This record gives sequence, C-alpha cells and structure tokens, in this order.
Amino acid sequence: MIGRYAPSPSGDLHFGNLRTALLAWLFARYDGGSFLLRVEDVDTGRSSRESAQRQLEDLAAIGLDWDGDVLYQSTRSAAYAAALNQLPTFECYCSRKDIQEASRAPHAIPGSYPGTCRDGGVPSGRPPALRLRSEVREFTVHDYFAGSYTGEVDDMILRRGDGDWAYNLAVVVDDAFQGVNQVVRGDDLLSSAPRQAYLASLLGLPVPEYVHVPLVLNKEGKRLAKRDGAVTLREMDLVEAKERLALSIGLQPASPAGLLEQFDPAKLSREAVVFE
Repeated sequence: MIGRYAPSPSGDLHFGNLRTALLAWLFARYDGGSFLLRVEDVDTGRSSRESAQRQLEDLAAIGLDWDGDVLYQSTRSAAYAAALNQLPTFECYCSRKDIQEASRAPHAIPGSYPGTCRDGGVPSGRPPALRLRSEVREFTVHDYFAGSYTGEVDDMILRRGDGDWAYNLAVVVDDAFQGVNQVVRGDDLLSSAPRQAYLASLLGLPVPEYVHVPLVLNKEGKRLAKRDGAVTLREMDLVEAKERLALSIGLQPASPAGLLEQFDPAKLSREAVVFE
C-alpha cells in the first residue's frame, strides 16, 4: 500500500488538516505500506515555499514520518503538459460569473460547467482556459466507506487561463507517478473522485482506492477553517493537540507507533468531529 498526504501551502495546517494527515498516515502504515508527502503548489497565487516548510514542520511535530523526498507540484509542469497532450480539450473563455449565471437556468446542475464554449467560444480578451471534452456525464468509483459511488463528470478545467495547472489534472498525474494506490482525504472531496477516476482512465492510469473520512466541524456545524480561531497547531499546546487528535479518532493518546497499534480502519467513526 502506498498512501500520501498532499496539502496546499496557502497557510498553516489547522486541526482538521492535521487529523486527515494522521489518518492518511495510519491507513498507509496499517498495512505496512509507504507514506508519501506531496506539496500541491500549482496555485502560484496562493502558494509559498515558506508556508510549505511550516506545514512540513507541523507534520513532523505531531510525530508523522514519510518515505522519500517531498514532491513539489511546481516542478512537474512538463509531466502535466505531456498528459494534457493526450486528452481531448477545447478553449473556454467563460468567467466564473458566466458559469454561475448559466447554472441558474432551468434543469442546470448548480455550479457545473454548462458547455458554453464546447462547440466554439467567443474570445473575450482574456486568455482561455483549457477544458476536457468529456464523453461521459457520470462515472462510478469505489470508496472504502461509501462503497460504490456515482458522481458527475463535466468538462473540467485542465489548465487555467492564467497558465496554472488545474488540481484535477495534477493530482491524477502525480498519484500515478508516485505509485499512490490509496488516497485518504476529507469526505467533502468525495464528489471529485469520479472526475479524477475518469481522467485517470482516459490517460490509461490506475485508479487508487479512495478513503473519504469525516471532516472536523466548528460548533456551528460548518467545516473547520482557520478563521474559527486558535485551531492551527502553532496556536495550540502541542501536547494537548496530539492528545485531541488521538481522541478525535477514537484512540487513546500515544505516540504515532502507539496509535498504530490501536488503529482499526473498520472501527473509525463515520460521524464528523466537532472542534470546541
């Protein structure tokens, strides 16, 4: 088994991020597998090496170790370009506002791309994004907890108008490159799995096992975010943070090795964790 954790370096990791990282580590090590780290810094406007370094330090501080060198997506542009050349694409000149307005039309799926430029777009003066010309509208994947899951596939962006690579393309290419066959992440990303699995199938790449785990929520029942106050590791007492991480998974506080001795994936609660 080869698992991974792949944060975006746009700020310090909060408690929810750290819990997902710990779970990814436990799932990978549970089967005696490898655990890799990847820095998903394709969004050049929001990413920084300083933030990435702080995140790596925080992961080490809670006791996580990883195998091999950290992979930075900012070094992988040639691989993404090679994958892009294998895919059917079209230029899209739509802004986010255009897509939001189109999705309000009758029978439209909110937030999905309506196909405006699929048969030829009208240049708008802004550089076009490149979208996948998808031949399906649904794709089925298997998730460890959800079982068989069928989700929407649309003409997803592969390269943005500003030249940055899109997450969906980069993550598929890099998981295959690193040999990742288990992806543990928050269950808010379950709907992304069919898109990514479909893209992998088009590229002739293996589809990993998906494990979408419950999120950490704030007291209002919304996904925990940095704006919720003292929730990053650097804003918490380290010993307390490690204890709370263990308890949030249903384990007694211990070192990562001690947590691994207690861990049973089948017993992991499917309920979201509320951070008080």
